[in-house]
Amino acid sequence: MKLLFVGDVVGSPGRRALEELLPALRERHAPDFVVVNGENSAGGLGITPKIARRWLDSEGVDAITLGNHAFKHKEVYEYLDLEERIVRPANYPASNPGRGFTVVASNGMRLGVVNLSGIVFLDAAHEPFSFVDGILSSLRDRTDFLLVDFHAEATSEKVAMGWHLDGRVTACVGTHTHVPTADAHVLPGGTAYITDVGMTGPHGGVIGARRELALERFRTHMPVRLETSDEDVRLNAVLVEAADDGRAVSIEPLIVSVD
Repeated sequence: MKLLFVGDVVGSPGRRALEELLPALRERHAPDFVVVNGENSAGGLGITPKIARRWLDSEGVDAITLGNHAFKHKEVYEYLDLEERIVRPANYPASNPGRGFTVVASNGMRLGVVNLSGIVFLDAAHEPFSFVDGILSSLRDRTDFLLVDFHAEATSEKVAMGWHLDGRVTACVGTHTHVPTADAHVLPGGTAYITDVGMTGPHGGVIGARRELALERFRTHMPVRLETSDEDVRLNAVLVEAADDGRAVSIEPLIVSVD
């Protein structure tokens, strides 16, 4: 099984990068599944039904994961309840719109997709470590492979989650900080791990925002409104390959620039 996971898509530059580069990535790597984090796809914060439908129905994305901006746009609430291929952090309140995990099928294989939020510097209703244990129990007989997108701020929390899940999921990939880390590897139990996949968007700014605005906010401590940059647009992703037993055999970071 080959899984292509695309890191946080940021604004229209990130959407353009995904849509322009995905066909060539499919041709080159032939992934069985494509999962995309759409956390920042709508103007840099959140996602809309229009964006999600385009990816799922026109671009052939198998599943979309989110994060702490999942509920930024109220128009997406009903869509999150109806569309099973998009997930928000599972450890948010159960009463929130949407679901925290799903199962998608491709080429006769079933992939479980779980979205979790960290609790260090982020808000979530439940700590993710014991919470994910219950999810894995419910998915055990329904999936052939398991992916966890851990949307978290602290590297220590992400590394700890990797060890917590080792041998129980195919891949545990980190999102949220927008900066790709250099620690992609397969843990001893067969779980592909990376602390942060990085973002698909403008790397010429400050984690996606126009650098002059971000600098003004840091210098003045004033509530400067940030805007999405459009410089140095790149796609950040990882390609995970797994054996039939659900254990990963490799994880490869992919960084592709938009011409």
